[in-house]
Amino acid sequence: MSQECMIKLQTATREKLRRFNSLRALEVQPGEFWDVVVVTAVDESQREAYELQIRDKVERKELPLGVHYQVFSDPPGSKIGNGGSTLFALQQLNDIYGEALSRLRVILIHAGGLSQRLPSASALGKIFTAVPLGDPLYQMLELKLALYVDFPSQMKPGVLVTCADDIELYSTAEHESVRFDKRGFTALAHPSPLSIGTTHGVFVLDSNEKSSNSEMENTSCLRFLHKPSIDQMRDSGAVCKRQSGCFSLSDTEFVYTDSTYYVDFDTAKSLLNLLKELGPLDCEVDAYGDFLQALGPRATIDYTSNTANVTKEESSLVEIRQKIFHLLKGTPLNVILLNNSKFYHIGTTSEYLFHLTEDVALRSELGLLSSAFSVFMNGNASSGRCVMYSVLDPSCSVGAGSVVEYSRLGAGASVGGGSIVSSCWVSAGLSVPDGVFMHSLCVNYKHQIRFVTVVFGINDNLKRSVESPAHMEELKLFGFSLAECLSHWGLKNEVLMFSGDSSSCSLWNACLFPVCSDQLNSFSLSLEMLQAALTGSTYTLPKDTKLMSMQEALQCKNLEEMLKFRKGLYEDIVQRNTTNEAIN
Repeated sequence: MSQECMIKLQTATREKLRRFNSLRALEVQPGEFWDVVVVTAVDESQREAYELQIRDKVERKELPLGVHYQVFSDPPGSKIGNGGSTLFALQQLNDIYGEALSRLRVILIHAGGLSQRLPSASALGKIFTAVPLGDPLYQMLELKLALYVDFPSQMKPGVLVTCADDIELYSTAEHESVRFDKRGFTALAHPSPLSIGTTHGVFVLDSNEKSSNSEMENTSCLRFLHKPSIDQMRDSGAVCKRQSGCFSLSDTEFVYTDSTYYVDFDTAKSLLNLLKELGPLDCEVDAYGDFLQALGPRATIDYTSNTANVTKEESSLVEIRQKIFHLLKGTPLNVILLNNSKFYHIGTTSEYLFHLTEDVALRSELGLLSSAFSVFMNGNASSGRCVMYSVLDPSCSVGAGSVVEYSRLGAGASVGGGSIVSSCWVSAGLSVPDGVFMHSLCVNYKHQIRFVTVVFGINDNLKRSVESPAHMEELKLFGFSLAECLSHWGLKNEVLMFSGDSSSCSLWNACLFPVCSDQLNSFSLSLEMLQAALTGSTYTLPKDTKLMSMQEALQCKNLEEMLKFRKGLYEDIVQRNTTNEAIN
């Protein structure tokens, strides 16, 4: 990426942030911002968590006012995917707004799911993941709204569909703007290496229409490929050759990959009819793979029987895909090529750590801070580590490549390198090792408020499951077999319970973490268990200690108490910063 392109991207991004900041706490005028901001949730419990947090944000005037903020949960029963969530959200919008919906500009942010790859976001939601930016501090919700701040004024009534765990940056020439004013679907497209194309959606463009070398081009798409092989990209004509101009990519060959898309109101109505035709969904529908693959003049029905990328194949999936294909066939797929753009995904612990502590490009483009909305005077708060929404004693230290968020650390406490400490209260003098994830949750247990601190290795696979506890040695915790860890804690294999489905045993549903009466003790006990496993020593839990899994902790989480802890941090940080300003 040339220096000129980098500067353009940085300048455009900073201007979007400036514009959004100017709208925070203000009553926005019609056409100035979104009419409705919709966030989807996986169930009623998550919906309640999201509504509580959005209400707090509005009360603290951290968001534009005069906007309808809605949270819609998926119906109970089978997982329906982000495509199913899109259809149900449209149905609920129609129920609420009726005829008025035809005049509204809606952003629909998919934020459902368990966030098993970034568990610090599991309890309160990945759309509320902190970002070291802004005053008051941004979360992903504010960042998404800021980066799309130009869209509502350039958009006809309809719905913009996006996800909660990615960041898209782009620049356009002065006379250009991203406009959503065409019939059908209009998707944003980013130049990407062919290797990235294998894990995303890829657009096959009409080469006759692609002519200019500007930062932004409008064209139409012949066909959409979902997670194709490199051979498929070449055979279908998706691979492009780099030309001159302001390009974010230096690769000679590249493909255009997907991110966010817009659906005009008339097409949204046809999607509503689709939900009526499908009836109750009992399988996962993909808002990208299942909707976009039906579009464009070269779309074929072949993809409907390809279930290679499906996590759980249901018998009805192929039939539902075929109905979607026939209903959407012939609908235009317009594409806006953002040649000077970047796409970042932050849905895993390793991505989160890299982008917030090591990624020089993103830090420069967004203006990310090493210490944001925190009390942390130590010189260690330099580049290469990230402290957010936390109160740390001046004698604390945080290792390179680590993130501390929503936490309190006592005198002399330390965090090693490449670790995440989230929502924790750390006693004086305790040391968190390198490369671990520690996260405290408040839970309701036997009608009492209790605390659980989960601890994993940064690279542990929480989604990996085995059929029974007999295969437990295949599960790796901190790089050791789970059976080995149990032996260090004096726990017999039979004692270990797996919450939920006993035919699926994983680190996610393994009852490993002590339930404690207070947050400080909860952290200390889990840390002692971790240190015993890492050093090969023995640690015996206090008698009659109840153990809980991450899955169970989420099922009985106490939202009010978790948010109360954050509120206490907020008040402490504001008070201390105000005092420091007065002294200075």
